Amino acid sequence: MSAAARPEGISAYIAVTAAYWSFMLTDGALRMLVLLHFHTLGFTPVQLAYLFVLYEIAGVVTNLSAGWIAARFGLTRTLYVGLGLQVVALVALSRLDPAWAIGTSVAFVMLVQGASGVAKDLSKMSSKSAVKLLAPTEGDGLFRWVALLTGSKNAVKGLGFLLGAGLLATAGFTVAVLAMAAVLAVILAVILVAMPTGLPTGRKGAKFSEVFSKSSNVNWLSAARVTLFGARDVWFVVGIPIYFYAVLSDGSTEGNRAAFFMIGTFMAVWIILYGAVQAAAPRLLRAASRPQAELIGAARGWAAVLAVVPALLAIAVAVTPAPAPWLTATLVGGLLVFGGLFAVNSSLHSYLILAFTRAERVTMDVGFYYMANAAGRLIGTVLSGLTYQLGGLPLTLGTAAVLLLCSAWSAGHLRPLVRETVVG
Repeated sequence: MSAAARPEGISAYIAVTAAYWSFMLTDGALRMLVLLHFHTLGFTPVQLAYLFVLYEIAGVVTNLSAGWIAARFGLTRTLYVGLGLQVVALVALSRLDPAWAIGTSVAFVMLVQGASGVAKDLSKMSSKSAVKLLAPTEGDGLFRWVALLTGSKNAVKGLGFLLGAGLLATAGFTVAVLAMAAVLAVILAVILVAMPTGLPTGRKGAKFSEVFSKSSNVNWLSAARVTLFGARDVWFVVGIPIYFYAVLSDGSTEGNRAAFFMIGTFMAVWIILYGAVQAAAPRLLRAASRPQAELIGAARGWAAVLAVVPALLAIAVAVTPAPAPWLTATLVGGLLVFGGLFAVNSSLHSYLILAFTRAERVTMDVGFYYMANAAGRLIGTVLSGLTYQLGGLPLTLGTAAVLLLCSAWSAGHLRPLVRETVVG
């Protein structure tokens, strides 16, 4: 790729971004649908967390192998498979029978969510790897392109949260998932026809052992990613939605619907803010005028600052004897601040992994890094239900603060490297 992006590279980037957007819209909607639907059926916080466990386990396994699969068979194929598998998962979920026993329902939804997890991470790895190959190499071009893809994706996912809550309240669970499957199938058909050339088609000699990086920077960054995303999902997956539902719903049908919309709106606004800040991160960090060494050092500082937010919120909830309007407002404001700071951290990580890898092994390193990302979400998901059930929201938020301090410690081991020392 030349210093400036070629027209065909821009076309491929637009196509990849559009495909990723469509997937993340349904992914966000599906998460909100499953969470709120099964909470109204009487599932406990731990049971709700179980619904997403296989989704995250699938992400760990998929990302570990997806880099090799893409290197072997090509980025476009893994992108198509990811979109197609999500359509299958949505159709399968529509077959859920409310008359099934809770154990059967949990097992079925776990399996379907597992398939959706495979789909999500195939699509994510394909899209993020494509940026490394298509982005201009001059100035902060790589940071700008990856920040735009990641930020816009999260804004779309935020709309998905709102869409999921709205569809559940108005159309019901089954109609909602079938409608999303139909729309995603149409988008997949369009992408299959319209995808331009410009992405690698794979190399037959790619070995699975190449997935494991020998770069200390890739490994330490992956460790920082595990605890960063664990710190988000420990409150995001179960804790905050269920806490807000308890505070906002009066138990009536209308009260439940109002609570769905308010929770969905908060989750959507949070994700959209997160995406907007991610997209703006290169400007906020002055990436165009700062050496890479400074950006590497910033990764530790931003994680340490972020840890302060859940720590303060945990104290506020712990010292308040009963839910109060001022506390709800404080949580909303504090978590929006968390979202902005978290977005800068996440954007820095997404840039650094692409900066640390070489074009010939980009799918391997990106796959390994997003395996760590999925492992963090898995840890956060399990801890979300467990900590909320054992100690309520204070323990959930306190756990997030501890995980963020661990992320800052791991990021502190990153070092500016000359090119030849960052190879895998």
